[in-house]
Amino acid sequence: MKVVSFYRFLDLDSPAAFRDELLAQCEQQGLLGTVLVAPEGFNGSISGDEVAMRSVLGWIETRLNLDKAIEGRWNDVSEVPFRRMRVRLKKEIVALGRPDILPHKKTGTYVAAAEWNALIEDPDVIVIDTRNSYEFEVGTFPRAIDPETDNFRDFPRFAKALAETSKDKPLAMFCTGGIRCEKATALMLELGFDEVYHLQGGILKYLEEVPGEENRWDGECFVFDTRVAVDRDLEEGGYVQCHACRRPLSAADIASPDYLEGVSCPQCIGSLDEDRAARLAERQKQVTLAEQRGEQHIGQKLE
Repeated sequence: MKVVSFYRFLDLDSPAAFRDELLAQCEQQGLLGTVLVAPEGFNGSISGDEVAMRSVLGWIETRLNLDKAIEGRWNDVSEVPFRRMRVRLKKEIVALGRPDILPHKKTGTYVAAAEWNALIEDPDVIVIDTRNSYEFEVGTFPRAIDPETDNFRDFPRFAKALAETSKDKPLAMFCTGGIRCEKATALMLELGFDEVYHLQGGILKYLEEVPGEENRWDGECFVFDTRVAVDRDLEEGGYVQCHACRRPLSAADIASPDYLEGVSCPQCIGSLDEDRAARLAERQKQVTLAEQRGEQHIGQKLE
């Protein structure tokens, strides 16, 4: 079975109608996953038979009269990562809190993976990791700045502060798959930066294309699926995920007395109320019982 992740910024007329048609297409092909649809485009991941998924991507290209094919990121999976098919209507396909920022109208300059090292090694270039702090902690590029955000909606605050001091500096921006940094570069251009670059295809494309001896990635890369993080070879890494707060946990976190599987971790123990802790403990109990019976608890896999 395969999973494909894809997005496209564009002017989407009648997004609600497109949402309904896309859901019908995915269900007809027996696919599972989640796709977000907004006036600024679409963004999603679907899983199932490869021929069926390519059929749906082809339908999107024809339905929207796209001028170039959708470049999805394909991965093999051993088990189904989604429980159902959802196509959801949103204000943005990536939540910056600025639906007026339109990357398909104006965005930064794409930099291919093969050219990325030369850019970030230039001491005059400010390298910005547009992901959240918990992702930054798992791994990043040398010299990258952590905007210290817990949510992409927090990024504009960092961007405005940087614009007050460094508008004359070139920027090199990156994220996991390219969508966040693409929208972030559009924001930076609006704020008055002249030279704004972003890694085409994101970190995952870089890890896929840049050989080990040239690879400048340090650590692992957090991913929003059951693998939690991948290493430089795109193999499942050494992190697990806290069910309560969704943060990636290292071996040291798991060894902490504040870690209780399925209930809490050092990151969230101080903010977890008794009622939620009790619910999580009961859920973990049911998961454990299901595993002992050789079954999968219905809430065990999260999208």
